[in-house]
Amino acid sequence: MKKTLQYGSAAILTVVILTAATINGYKVGDKVKDFKLKNIDGKFISLSEFDDAKGFIVIFTCNQCPYAKAYESRVLALDRMYKEKGYPVIAINPNDPVAVPDDSFESMVQNARKKGFTFPYLIDETQQVARQFGAARTPHVYVLNKATEGYEVAYIGAIDDNTEDAGNVKHTYVEDAVNALLNGKNVSVPETKAVGCTIKWKK
Repeated sequence: MKKTLQYGSAAILTVVILTAATINGYKVGDKVKDFKLKNIDGKFISLSEFDDAKGFIVIFTCNQCPYAKAYESRVLALDRMYKEKGYPVIAINPNDPVAVPDDSFESMVQNARKKGFTFPYLIDETQQVARQFGAARTPHVYVLNKATEGYEVAYIGAIDDNTEDAGNVKHTYVEDAVNALLNGKNVSVPETKAVGCTIKWKK
């Protein structure tokens, strides 16, 4: 199914909304397999390196998608809000840089410096991690919570319910999910539909 959105003064964007049946990957409650991806500083990062983490806010995003750009300041705010509470942001760029040169590793480094990213920004060169998670769009969020062994998925979907206007957000899905976990409660809305540009897969 296709959904057409008007994004501010930009041209109309066509976003492919995939049904659950077409997406393979993690579901809420699934255990997450650890991964190791290259950060913008050249070092490789994995979940197991965060000894004090209670969970993570994993966001599949990129440089060039207007939806991803619209959320950059809100992603920074999420990291400031929750990193010290044990739920840091980890951003992952899964796009094929051959298809989208603006999503190259070099462009990631430049974008992160320009925007002042305070969180890891990892490149998924093989796109294996994005497929493992079942990510389909940018941005696409997975809130992870610490389990007996490793981490499990507690929330999947959008950051909030208003891409264009942060001031008119009515439902802060990711904040609500992390706050519930911090208070030892179940996430009341564990899944929403992520809206954004489709991930550009390698051919």
